[in-house]
Amino acid sequence: MARPGTNGRLITREDLQAAYSQVMGEGEATARAAAPKGLAVAGAVALTVITLAFLAGRRRGRSRSAVVEIRRL
Repeated sequence: MARPGTNGRLITREDLQAAYSQVMGEGEATARAAAPKGLAVAGAVALTVITLAFLAGRRRGRSRSAVVEIRRL
């Protein structure tokens, strides 16, 4: 029994493989085109996180460190 939208014929294994390879090919092309932008965004986010962690650590280190004066009598 044929399904609607198949022009009255049965769907074969070759039809499914052709449709699958077409969809996968389009997906791979889209992923390759988006990869440089994604890497740039990921690098910027990583740099921001590292900078914020460094600055937060410096601030905490200043507030926790004691100032010791040594005087000779």
